[in-house]
Amino acid sequence: MGLGYAVGVVGFLILAHAAYSTIQYRSLLKITEEEFTGPPVTVVMELVAGLFFCLWAALTVPGKFLSILPQSDENRVVALPSNLDFMIFNHRGRAFSMGIDMKQK
Repeated sequence: MGLGYAVGVVGFLILAHAAYSTIQYRSLLKITEEEFTGPPVTVVMELVAGLFFCLWAALTVPGKFLSILPQSDENRVVALPSNLDFMIFNHRGRAFSMGIDMKQK
């Protein structure tokens, strides 16, 4: 288990605690018959911290991005699908291409 997973779990726990704190705060306001105007500042800070941790974990856990090489043979379509009955070339999308300077046959 890497550091990214641990940070993601901590971020999720912080978000869960902020949700629980907001629910508890609203129930306290119902008991005291006050109106809910927004969550306390501490809950907002927890939300920002939890969001930051979860975002950081989501960007670091998957790994490094690899570039796509256009010259690679793996990126080319070698064969058409075996069932050509569902390939439709005459459809309503053709109406949108009339704004482009392309001639249709």
